[in-house]
Amino acid sequence: LAGSAHALEYRTTSRPAVLYDAPSTAAAKVAVAGSGLPLEVVVETAGWTKVRDHGGRLTWIEQSAFGNVRNVMVKAEAASVRKQPRPDADIAFLAARGVLLEATGEADGFGWLPVKHADGRTGWLPLFEVWGR
Repeated sequence: LAGSAHALEYRTTSRPAVLYDAPSTAAAKVAVAGSGLPLEVVVETAGWTKVRDHGGRLTWIEQSAFGNVRNVMVKAEAASVRKQPRPDADIAFLAARGVLLEATGEADGFGWLPVKHADGRTGWLPLFEVWGR
């Protein structure tokens, strides 16, 4: 079978890293990705990964810039992070658009992702309210 589909893959930066327009440190520098930024993996080559950011921009980053933490970025205007994975659960905390949250596990069968804020608070929010997973 030709062209079998695969799930999107995301990785998170472990440190601030330069984004380039080609897979080389001699290429033009496009931007700097902050630490903890989720990026969609488009293609990988020796030592380099072509990525798409939350705004759709395509750039290259050195693979050494990625870590093991998996973050997501809130894309809703304000996301209600719940104490349990259901819409009627009490709110643990609110997260504004652009806030980075650590994904502490996989989403459940209903699309609820377990997350942790940098300040240690934890909860669940719907996958459709975040980018990077």
